[in-house]
Formats: sequence, C-alpha cells, structure tokens
Amino acid sequence: KQLFRKILSFRTRYLTVVLEDLYQPQNASAVLRSCDGFGVQDVHIIENRNVFGVDKGVTIGSDKWLSLFRYRDPDVNNTEAAYRELRDRGYHIIATTPDDRQQSIADFHPCEPVALVFGAEKTGLSDYAKTNADSFLYIPMYGFSESFNISVSVAVCLYQLRGRIMGSELPWQLSDQEKQELYLQWLRKSIRRLKALEQKYREILDDEAKKS
Repeated sequence: KQLFRKILSFRTRYLTVVLEDLYQPQNASAVLRSCDGFGVQDVHIIENRNVFGVDKGVTIGSDKWLSLFRYRDPDVNNTEAAYRELRDRGYHIIATTPDDRQQSIADFHPCEPVALVFGAEKTGLSDYAKTNADSFLYIPMYGFSESFNISVSVAVCLYQLRGRIMGSELPWQLSDQEKQELYLQWLRKSIRRLKALEQKYREILDDEAKKS
C-alpha cells in the first residue's frame, strides 16, 4: 500500500500516449513498459488495420497498472474517434512525424495537457492523424538512420517532457479522487481470491444487518 501511494504521487495524465495501428507485440509492449516507467497513466490505442497485441515477457506486468483506452470499432475511423475523445479531455494533439510545421522535442515546453501520437512501424501515422493534429514534433537525429524504433521514440519523448513538467508549476499530478480510484483498482488487481473475499465480506455485512 505504501508503494502504491508513492507511485500515485508521481502518476500523471498531463501527458498521454496515443498509438495508431501498431502491429508488433514486442514494440507495443515496450511502449507500455516505458509509459509505466515514466509515470504516464493513460495510453490510447487505435486499431483501424492492426490488432494491438501485448507480449507479457516484455511488459513484465507493467501494463496492468496502466489505463488503456482502445478504439477498435469496425467500419469507422477510429483515429477520428480517438482525437474527438482526446479533445473532449482537453488535450493538445501532437503528431510525432516530419512536417513543415514541426518543432524539435528539445525546444518544446508544454503549457497544456499533451497527447503524443505515434504511428505504425514503417508506414507511420495515417493521413488523418497528421492532417488533424494540432502540432508536430520530431526527435533530432545525427546518423544515417531516418527514424528510431517506435518504442525508443516514445521513451525519448517521455523522458524529455516528463522532466519539464515536473520542474514546472503545471498541474501535472493526479487529483485526490483520481489517486483514490486508481488505488482501489490496483488493490483489486493485487489481492488473490478477490471475488471470494468480497463475497465473504458481503455475507458478513448481511449477517450484521439482520442482527441489527
């Protein structure tokens, strides 16, 4: 319980990660592990063409502490649905892809909640994801390769932005209510034979109510 409360004090929803059509489970799992490691609570997963798979050997259980939001309805543009949901939550949507309006991650300082959108391996972001983003970021590179592996890109971006929000006056921490809700969720995921214990507890309450 002490560990839960300590981790919750560092959890944030000020940054969130959006993954569009990742298809390699190892990459997807490495991204989730990085999100947990950098204290990013929410991950939004878009599945238009590819199913998002998780490799438990890579996540080493980190995915169970995250809040995963999946957009995978058939015959709809799930990227559009995700963007609509993110804007309703107050996020500034940033596409991580080369663009004439791009800004280096080294020069970007968030002043509002940020949703970082990452595209599929090789093909990158869809046209819709790029056209409807609010702004663009890139990671400076100095070698022959034109891009990093997506899991590396996510980790680099989160490392940069996590440090900046923590050293600022921005309201990056969870509210007390959010902390309490996650605390209860994490307890439920940690207690063995939870359903049996809850049933026993309800029976005790029922017996006490009858006696009174």
